[in-house]
Amino acid sequence: MAAWSDGYWWSNDGLRLHYRDYAGSPERPPIICIPGLTRNARDFEAVAERLAGDWRLICVDLRGRGESAYAKDPMSYVPLTYLHDMEALVRELGLTRFLLFGTSLGGIITMLLAMSDNSRIAGSLLNDVGPELDPAGLERIRAYVGRSQSWPTWLHAGRHFRDVQREVYPEWDLDRWTAHAKRLCKVGANGRIVFDYDMRIAEPIRLPGGSAGFDLWPAFAALGPVPTLALRGERSDLLAPATLERMKAEKPDLDAVTIANVGHAPALDESEAVAAIDRLLSKVR
Repeated sequence: MAAWSDGYWWSNDGLRLHYRDYAGSPERPPIICIPGLTRNARDFEAVAERLAGDWRLICVDLRGRGESAYAKDPMSYVPLTYLHDMEALVRELGLTRFLLFGTSLGGIITMLLAMSDNSRIAGSLLNDVGPELDPAGLERIRAYVGRSQSWPTWLHAGRHFRDVQREVYPEWDLDRWTAHAKRLCKVGANGRIVFDYDMRIAEPIRLPGGSAGFDLWPAFAALGPVPTLALRGERSDLLAPATLERMKAEKPDLDAVTIANVGHAPALDESEAVAAIDRLLSKVR
């Protein structure tokens, strides 16, 4: 496993937030990796294992996930607050130029960071997300987020995820599912395996209109001058093919890649994803 150090920063409302810092060449801009709604810094282990040393990777735990503090107000679990948290991290580390790898929610935050100031972004990856979210995927997410579950062993947890998410990664064996469980979960206080996030992150999206969001096309347009890779899982129910086609029309230099036989979201270790990430990094000077 690639080595990392733990880093921390403070949000504007006083939360202690965490990131994994994988060392890399100081001659290259660091890669800030932002995970999806229920995931955490561990979600980028495969990426870090491959790129660390050559590239510095800063893999964050958003508020309410992993080793970051849980928010007192669950209504702060919204993209604009995450944006403020990420801006605080950039200031804390004194970063003037960086790449952004964003999966799902992390991709939304990536677009918002671009709209805030795209001149500092050396490259971006939008993993299975775009300026429009498919209602089918939103309904699926709303149905499972914030529903507490537990398992007696990691093997039980792996079997659970295999059974309920088999359509997402149909080629995975039980070992892969168990490793997936270890990225998503933790050992709770009673010794059982539990999700590694604050169940209250679901509250904002369960409000009437809570998942409707806002128009993200201007945020995507802010990536205009930024070398950008958009990945879509072939089985994705969140990023529709029509949305990806419009993204390509709006940004003709977009590298748009569909990962075969994968749902939401690609794990970023698929051969097509690896090749596409390498193409993106080759554009960064």
